[in-house]
Amino acid sequence: MAGENSFDVVSQYDEQELANALDQTRREITTRYDLKDTHTELTYDAKKKTITIVTNSEFTLKNVRDVLETKIVRRGLSIKILKLGNIEQAGGNRVRQVIELQSGISQDLAKEITKLIRDSFPKVKGQIQGDAVRVVGKNRDDLQAVISALKAKDYPVPLQFNNYRG
Repeated sequence: MAGENSFDVVSQYDEQELANALDQTRREITTRYDLKDTHTELTYDAKKKTITIVTNSEFTLKNVRDVLETKIVRRGLSIKILKLGNIEQAGGNRVRQVIELQSGISQDLAKEITKLIRDSFPKVKGQIQGDAVRVVGKNRDDLQAVISALKAKDYPVPLQFNNYRG
């Protein structure tokens, strides 16, 4: 169809920036006086999309998590990609926390986004395509309004808007 504009609503994170944030966190853990002798382990599993923190105490775990979140934000990522797991006991009086990394838009969230678009913007169509939502409309201003409305809502995952075609 001639004259149609579109963009995709996705939820992704840059794995290289995440790797850089993890590396900076590891370096800070080894140099900070309050975390230096805690024998903290920070591991990243790219296949399972998880980060595992193993350390001496819950207090130390909280500090390590704060450092990690700070580094993630400084690298331009959203801390919404982190889904914190339960704190559990590990061997030798240590604690472990597994943090899942969220990417992609769930079906429920995609339905919620398309419902918002359908109810608020009658000239624009939203279509679920896997773990993304394609937004199509004739008027660029309508698409900009959709982006503004989605940015105003607080969703549990970070949203990006890409593949803008006009």
